[in-house]
Amino acid sequence: MQEVRSVATNLNMTGKCPSGTLEKDRKPKLMDSLREALRSRHYSRRTEQTYGHWVKRFIFFHKVRHPAEMAEPEINTFLTHLAVKEKVSASTQNQALSALLFLYRHVIGREVGDLGKVVCARKPTRLPVVMTRDEVKAVLSNLSDDKWLMASLMYGAGLRLMECLRLRVQDIDFARNEILIRDGKGAKDRITMLPESLKSPLQACLKKGKAIHEKDMAEGWGRVQMPGALDRKYLNAPKEWRWQWVFPQENRWKNTVTGEEGRHHIHETILQWAVKEAVRNAGVIKHAGCHTFRHSFATHLLEAGYDIRTIQELLGHKDVSTTMIYTHVLNKGGHGVRSPVDGL
Repeated sequence: MQEVRSVATNLNMTGKCPSGTLEKDRKPKLMDSLREALRSRHYSRRTEQTYGHWVKRFIFFHKVRHPAEMAEPEINTFLTHLAVKEKVSASTQNQALSALLFLYRHVIGREVGDLGKVVCARKPTRLPVVMTRDEVKAVLSNLSDDKWLMASLMYGAGLRLMECLRLRVQDIDFARNEILIRDGKGAKDRITMLPESLKSPLQACLKKGKAIHEKDMAEGWGRVQMPGALDRKYLNAPKEWRWQWVFPQENRWKNTVTGEEGRHHIHETILQWAVKEAVRNAGVIKHAGCHTFRHSFATHLLEAGYDIRTIQELLGHKDVSTTMIYTHVLNKGGHGVRSPVDGL
């Protein structure tokens, strides 16, 4: 029992090293190898965290056995357990399967064969929650300052939450009325519109942000996190104004070991809680959140008669079938039919 607890704590999964073995001669831990494999293939940090979570769940489900000692039957049992006992959604079960397939293919070095009859979670057909224009206006009126601006951008340009928070100064082109979304979902770049009514508030926001950046620089800091390894390629880029966040956090973070200080973008929970409270204060009874602004953006463009392909490009959908769900929300056919009860 004590040995199992030790393995569970360290998640070493490589067996015990003989006494006298040098640290550099030890095999890397399984989770470290998984993390390295994900980063070398440029997976996002969120995917890294999610895959690590499912690999740990898989290991603990099978009493802390090394995945190399297991195969298709154990994967089948785990996935079936998720669907039958834990009643997870189809997307959650597929996420767990993707994590295990990556583990076996890129870390253990073995392809997963036929899994047999896996009990699959049923995939329900869900329609997105959409607010009316009046509801959007009411929610936005209950937000202020940068939170109002961020929510307005999500609705006005169809941005996802993290796409909005990760905007950098150079991503906004005021002359062309465009916003460049870098490394969006699926590692794709795209261009969407910059609403005319938001240009002045955005310029005021950037002016405030530049003053904060100049103050940080004067105090010896002002470096921002760069995508990939660009900070090693362009040594001075992290201090340049064009790479700074459009919505920087209020306080600088501090590394207690090195003493280094920096400023990240606003944390997503701050905006999520603000929108949740604004929805409640506006009296909107729908289960609306930050992503509802994006759903409303697409639906309202359809109502205005814009082409589905244009909306697909603005949203960054790979397949037009994903965008087509908003035609069901719009339900133009139903709007043009008079109910028989109205003729009584």
